[in-house]
This record gives sequence, C-alpha cells and structure tokens, in this order.
Amino acid sequence: MTQAFSDAVASAAQLPEDEQNALAAILLEEMASEARWTALFANSPTLLERLAGEALLEQEQGTVEPTDNLA
Repeated sequence: MTQAFSDAVASAAQLPEDEQNALAAILLEEMASEARWTALFANSPTLLERLAGEALLEQEQGTVEPTDNLA
C-alpha cells in the first residue's frame, strides 16, 4: 500500500460510519468502472485502431468540424 493511500485510509477511518460506507461505495464503484473500461478497450483494439484511423483521415481531409461549433 502506498503512503498516500495509507494516509487516505487513516483519514477516512476518522469519519462517521455512514460517511465511511459512502466513501467505500464510491471507491468500489470507481474501481469497477475502471475495470469495465479496461476490459472494453482490451477486447476492441482493432475497432479502436480503425476509429482512430478514420478520425485522422477526416482531419487530414478537412471534414472535421470543431466541437465548439456544434452547440
């Protein structure tokens, strides 16, 4: 465990139980979300490469609109 994480846990341990539970739920959800994104990206490198290639080609062709003009 890193010192920063250890410090955060020690600080969280001083909170009331309901706040500790809320913080734990947030942390667990964030970790689960990160795991889902990691799995999605790991399972689709070809798709990501194709989409990136298309985006670069559109940029080179000048067919990309700046996002500030889409609103």
